[in-house]
Amino acid sequence: MKIQVWSDYVCPFCYIGKRRLELALDQFPHKDQVEVEFKAFELDQNTPHYNGESIHEVLAKKYRMSVEQAKQANHNVGQQAATVGLTYNFDEMKPTNTFDAHRLAKFAQTKGKAAVVSEKLLQAYFTEAKHIGDADTLADIAEDSGLDRQEVLSVLQDKTAFANEVRADEAIAQQYQISGVPYFIINSKYAISGAQPLDTFKGALEKVWEEEAPKPLFHDLSTEQDVSCTDGNCVIPEKE
Repeated sequence: MKIQVWSDYVCPFCYIGKRRLELALDQFPHKDQVEVEFKAFELDQNTPHYNGESIHEVLAKKYRMSVEQAKQANHNVGQQAATVGLTYNFDEMKPTNTFDAHRLAKFAQTKGKAAVVSEKLLQAYFTEAKHIGDADTLADIAEDSGLDRQEVLSVLQDKTAFANEVRADEAIAQQYQISGVPYFIINSKYAISGAQPLDTFKGALEKVWEEEAPKPLFHDLSTEQDVSCTDGNCVIPEKE
């Protein structure tokens, strides 16, 4: 089973959805046969790098609400995050452009480190309130994930490096008419939109496995073994 996940590193529901999927997989008996691949999605490609504005102020401007209303909205999301063991530090978050973070994740994928880097990017932004649009911060995250710091800095300094890979993911999202994240596609056939409840993910995994997993041609009603010949050999029954 293959699960593709479109998400952004500054999307609060993406981290919640990721964790709920992981919790569902932990309870799924065929977890070792499931591949999860994260795809790039920028909520707003024109988002500037962190300029000192708080996430409350950014949200208030975007949705034309008061800062207090924005704080309450963020508090509500934080409570949802807490239900899956996540801590959101909204007061100190540094809203920023995520293109370089996605490029880092694409580079990490070539080194077999995509999963750990994606988790650390989300944790860095939501819990540790780090500036994930900053090259040095991204290099710290990469180094902590087992990647070579200087190699990562070289990648980040070259604005064309892994840019096509990020844009390719976003182009596919457009083809699939994905307008919001997180968005999960299972086996290129089934979709889950948003940070759905844990039971939804569990049910989806079970349903897809039941419908897609290879099944034996026949239901075997045999009651005894070693009473047939295979590959030219027969089992000789022992004398009683």
